[in-house]
Amino acid sequence: MFRLRAPGKKPITITTSTSASNFLYWSPESSPTAVSSPTAMDPVIWSNLPNHILDHILSFLPFKTLVSLRSTSKHLRSLILSPTFLSDHSFSLPSFLLLSHPQAFQSFPLFDPNLISWRTLPLPRSLSLTCASSLLSSSHGLLCFSVSPSSASSLSVFNPLTRSSRSIKFPFYPFPFELLSLVAFPDSYRIFTISSSASRSVCLYDSGDRSWRILGGVDQVLPRGFNQDGVFYNGSLYFVRSEPFLLVSVNLDDGKWTTAAGDGVFPAEDEITFARLVTDPEKKILYMVGGIGSNGICRSIKIYEFKRETESWIEAETLPDIVCRKFTSVCYHNYEHVYCLWHKEMICVCCYNWPEILFFHVGRRTWHWVPKCPSLPEKWSCGFRWFSLVPSLSASV
Repeated sequence: MFRLRAPGKKPITITTSTSASNFLYWSPESSPTAVSSPTAMDPVIWSNLPNHILDHILSFLPFKTLVSLRSTSKHLRSLILSPTFLSDHSFSLPSFLLLSHPQAFQSFPLFDPNLISWRTLPLPRSLSLTCASSLLSSSHGLLCFSVSPSSASSLSVFNPLTRSSRSIKFPFYPFPFELLSLVAFPDSYRIFTISSSASRSVCLYDSGDRSWRILGGVDQVLPRGFNQDGVFYNGSLYFVRSEPFLLVSVNLDDGKWTTAAGDGVFPAEDEITFARLVTDPEKKILYMVGGIGSNGICRSIKIYEFKRETESWIEAETLPDIVCRKFTSVCYHNYEHVYCLWHKEMICVCCYNWPEILFFHVGRRTWHWVPKCPSLPEKWSCGFRWFSLVPSLSASV
């Protein structure tokens, strides 16, 4: 039995069983199974252990203990977060739909689609009082906040699983912005935003070198007041323009814009009253949720899949009429309030002034409603924003 302690951190106890299996049990000091008087182990021994032995020892630990162990030493942290360790030892982590609304000050409601139950995500003190209601984007286990909404002076990228965060200053001050999208990769992330100052420009932040790039030319492709988030697909961030409908994309490597129009971009026989994009990041499939109708009134909602080979949209699913009538009634035919997101094989159709989610399970080809969160105020009827939260231990801020 040994104890590991990092300066200012809670000690981690290693208890060796006397049974024939020689099983190693690791627990925090507060665990009831920890022994009251452990023997201090020389740190030199730990530093000299081969990585494959440490890897074997760590494989016996529960997930919560691994998270606590990361702060013990830089060597253990790098080993636990290494792609080899994470791929060899799978962790069964639930994924959630996260609800942000103006009454969320210190925590967020989380919905688990598998268990059909609600949980709560508490925020650290540094975020809870300043930006709980200003969550802007999520991607692969990371959340992006506006820290000071009144002055828009900085952002904060937060990993709820590891409880780590990073403050990111905007390239200049003041910095009013229109759109913001966080795109996370295995070893880095990028932030796309549009400055809404007199000279509108695209600003791209790269966590690899922790710097901003400022690009121009946005007025020709996205008008002022455009409020639909982009979706990442095939190396670019895609948007849908309305009146006329256009498919617009910006490459996150070189900042070049591409606009697709004409035959093959949108279904030719349908009059689309609104269109929203979602993407399946694992299978790399781009979907469009389209409201179909006439004279600006939506009569049905369809899901289309984009075929790269023919650059055309193929109808994949139609929302049942009775469900469509309910959804269009709750959004009052104000389609600017409609937005969509992807979450674990589900295409979620949401509305800013409705607390429920309508989602289509792609694998099962079924439609469902997420029930209203029980902790929401009874009379609150606006400002609902949903995000996909897939916790990741390796997502670095």
